[in-house]
Amino acid sequence: MDGLEEFHQQFQTDIMGTATSEGALQEESFFELVGDMLNEAGEIDTPSWSRHEGEWKRRRKEDAKTLTKSIAVTGYSIGTENEDSTLSLILVDFRYSDTVRSMGVADIKILFGKLVEFLRAARSEEFRDAIEETSDGAILCDLIWRKWSQIEKIKLIIATTASTTTKADAYSAGEVDGKSVTYNVWDLKRLRKYVEQGQAREDLVIDLEKDFGGSIPILKAFGGDAALESYLAVINGDQLANIYNKWGARLLESNVRSFLQARGNVNRGIRDTIVKEPHMFLPYNNGITATADAVTISKTDDGLVLSSVENLQIVNGGQTTASLHAAMKTASEQLKNVYVQMKLNIVPKEVAEDVVPKISEYANTQNKVNAADFFSNHPFHIRMEEFSRKIYAPAGENGFQDTKWFYERARGQYADARGNKTPAERKKFDGTYPRSGFFTKTDLAKYENSFRCEPHIVSLGAQKNFANFAKSIGTRWGKDGVSFDETWYKRLVSKAIVFRATEKLVSAAAETWYEGGYRANIVTYGIAKVVSDVTEMNKAIDLDRVWRLQRNLASLEAALDIACCEAQEVILNPVAGMRHIGEWAKKEACWKALKERELEYPEEFLDALVDPEYVRSVAQEARADSDLTKDLIGESWVIEVGADFWQDVLNWGANKKALSPMDDRVLSICAAIPSKIPSAHQAKTALRCLEKLKGLGYTHMALEAGE
Repeated sequence: MDGLEEFHQQFQTDIMGTATSEGALQEESFFELVGDMLNEAGEIDTPSWSRHEGEWKRRRKEDAKTLTKSIAVTGYSIGTENEDSTLSLILVDFRYSDTVRSMGVADIKILFGKLVEFLRAARSEEFRDAIEETSDGAILCDLIWRKWSQIEKIKLIIATTASTTTKADAYSAGEVDGKSVTYNVWDLKRLRKYVEQGQAREDLVIDLEKDFGGSIPILKAFGGDAALESYLAVINGDQLANIYNKWGARLLESNVRSFLQARGNVNRGIRDTIVKEPHMFLPYNNGITATADAVTISKTDDGLVLSSVENLQIVNGGQTTASLHAAMKTASEQLKNVYVQMKLNIVPKEVAEDVVPKISEYANTQNKVNAADFFSNHPFHIRMEEFSRKIYAPAGENGFQDTKWFYERARGQYADARGNKTPAERKKFDGTYPRSGFFTKTDLAKYENSFRCEPHIVSLGAQKNFANFAKSIGTRWGKDGVSFDETWYKRLVSKAIVFRATEKLVSAAAETWYEGGYRANIVTYGIAKVVSDVTEMNKAIDLDRVWRLQRNLASLEAALDIACCEAQEVILNPVAGMRHIGEWAKKEACWKALKERELEYPEEFLDALVDPEYVRSVAQEARADSDLTKDLIGESWVIEVGADFWQDVLNWGANKKALSPMDDRVLSICAAIPSKIPSAHQAKTALRCLEKLKGLGYTHMALEAGE
């Protein structure tokens, strides 16, 4: 079985399993999964489900002949990280098959034809009047009609579980009413690359010579022993804006994309310079820092020129790039006189995961970007990853063995860890890390912000919610993130258990109160409502018990059923003047409307709540136990490393005149081991002194061997 066939089977199994457990359509589960990938890759903004399929009668202008056309759409996205300017229409094609399906160019054209016809129908007043006004299709048509004057670009996206021969990726397809249209295909091969490698941009080859006005002068800026190839260049503002116009936020490294989403709109200072002093842009602006997989550089009589770039990622200067793009509308002539300096680093794919975030972080330091914006390598993420690899979850009431949850800090970790094993090893891995315990950083942000009573933020979509969470972690982390300990991690898993159980609860309520649709919003709102009400009672949900049982509590489930039913009522009935339900759910006013409603919860739920002080005391005791363990390990190491080591530390520190009288006395005791044994307090002092000296440059083989 080849890799694509194996991925196809696992991918289908995951989608169908999710659909079954959540009571959703397989097509809907596929859309949610692909929508998150497209959002994370920068292809689209927040995706929304809006399925419509049927026919419409279109009258041709040239001969007034009526044609019957098939139309279809599964969902949409409208907007970019800064402004509502791009409309993306998405059509998914999920069909179960025992083997990998093949799809030719003609089949893809048929699917794109259905999307194009839906767009035409949406702009037809006759069609809008005929369609059922409360249907998803009618609401989407109304949105397109109202936003049409703001829309500048249209993306048509096909996502399919078939393998295709087409390479349509930002492929130009002409214009509709002066708005450029592009085709994009995400087939099984491309989905596999993204899931397993985080590679969504295999076709992002920027041909400057052919498509963007010509090559640009470039200067080699690395020596023979340099770890990475580096270049310096100056690119015309009009060129950079047009490159961004085609590829959009996919040019921005994911951390920079999150940074822009978390901040405001186009920078006014940059805009004013473009409009009023374009010739001064180069002196005033810091330029951009970028990475690439590969470049094509030619030698001319005037020096080196850059003619093409493969997988360009802007790691610093996203605001500059977006501002130049925005100026295309109002200052296109001035852009031709704008020049931007660019530092370009060639980063091999095998080291990109570690190197690119660091380049991004260090390059953005001058702009006071919080370290949490560079989140994959933030200490918070690394700590959560470490916890997930070492902490066993209890087997629970119905389990047979303890298992671990798998936290995927960076895209592809789970596939890598599972894929590089023999069948026997993979079976063991699956037993330790069941697929049901897999979660990503955007999942984590969704769970946390739901329990922090921010359902309107969660409803903004995976990436915008994640950016909000990143900002809060930057504030809450402090010096060493001491509060984010093992207890915090266990309670995070408990929140994941509650969240996923609530998803199933809502789907199962189709026979009672659930009307279908907007389940994601209902779930986060329902959880936030229960947490908010419990907090108002000065009580807390017993998440520690959820961890021990590895399941949701029956009493909590009863309360969530009530809250989610009420959440649906609020979400499906927007305030006057706001027709689109998905947009209403993103508003703080929607959360306020639910929060202010009074609900009556079952007695068994109220009886199962715990005192907040008890919750705090459990965390404090666990932290004290952990500190005690660390102290004991530290004391043991101080003795085990021996007298010779401490004598060397003492001599080095004395030579550097870096020891206080107290340091000297304690290190002298340690240097006399075993005739003298340092007390627990003295061992701590010795370790603190050692850390100080290490900061001054002290090294020793014993440190490399075991500290």
